[in-house]
Amino acid sequence: MSVETQTASAPADIVSSLRSFVAEHGETAKAVIQPVGYVGVRITVVAEDGVLGDRVVADLPTARAVVEALPNVTVSEWEREVTSIATPAKGHWKRMAGWVATQTRFPKARNER
Repeated sequence: MSVETQTASAPADIVSSLRSFVAEHGETAKAVIQPVGYVGVRITVVAEDGVLGDRVVADLPTARAVVEALPNVTVSEWEREVTSIATPAKGHWKRMAGWVATQTRFPKARNER
């Protein structure tokens, strides 16, 4: 059975945390499923108000099961509709950038200027 055809159950703790995140930020959201190598698969949720949330699961079937368990959440890609509403929190870029964030050669993120 290939990874594409496997079925998996959604971990209750991940479903619960994403469900409460979506409820706090507008009741609907778009989920972008992104494989991140050996670590697993990242589920990035862009809520109705633009706030980003994410969780990492073991594999693609589990990620799909998580999104299917969330009411009012649809699978999407990083397309214009999603990226235009995504609004990272202040300092988010610094946490994600790691050592690069302390360099002076790179410009600041557009929401940090």
